[in-house]
Amino acid sequence: MQVPVALQSLLVQLAAALPVALFAALHPFEITPPLWLYALVQGSVAALLSRAWRQPPWWQPLHFGFLPLAWLAQGAEVPPWTYLAAFVALLLVYWTTFRTRVPLYLSDRRAWQAIDAMLPAERPFRFIDLGSGLGGAALYLAARRPNGEFAGVEVAPVPWLISRVRAWLRGDRVSFLRRDYEALDLGGFDVVFAFLSPAAMPRLWQQAQAQMRPGCLFVSLSFTVPGQRAHDVVPLADGARHTLYAWRM
Repeated sequence: MQVPVALQSLLVQLAAALPVALFAALHPFEITPPLWLYALVQGSVAALLSRAWRQPPWWQPLHFGFLPLAWLAQGAEVPPWTYLAAFVALLLVYWTTFRTRVPLYLSDRRAWQAIDAMLPAERPFRFIDLGSGLGGAALYLAARRPNGEFAGVEVAPVPWLISRVRAWLRGDRVSFLRRDYEALDLGGFDVVFAFLSPAAMPRLWQQAQAQMRPGCLFVSLSFTVPGQRAHDVVPLADGARHTLYAWRM
């Protein structure tokens, strides 16, 4: 049974704190080491445990910094309400990242230009960006492709709201939906673009196969589908992270 990543992280922090706490209680030194040193050791152990458990890479700096930052905040006498405010702010930006394991990744102009070259030149088409973030991809392409109908779907409230405001200010015809892409029917789109995470790709591929029509295009930035060879591979820069993969359904 797969352990949810949130529970994994709690276990990692506890497992890292236990030996450090035992050492602090039984340390053989005449001079007691400062608390910040214990915090750094605990953070280092937690980061190593996170890597050993093969959690997504972004968890390692989070584990390393959690206890040291908590110690610094306590020493700085931060007002209690700031913790709640920070939690709410992060929740509104990242929303269900702990469940979906899809962080807020933002694609760039190089990727948008490569996608633009894949779109139909004259005939009408419908395009959607899954996990559209701040709306950059759909807004960029809509300004250059009058023959297309563009949409984005984003579950996190703040990025979705920003994309809506950007579209309104520019007067663009892009529609941004606030919902989980897994609840969306991909059958109504000719081109589906995603920049998610390795954890999301197998399930998304199953959804695309079940819903997308033959001849339609499924495009992923940076993350490929395990066991599925892409029909087109477009390197955007040095390194596999900056690569566009495309499959004809």
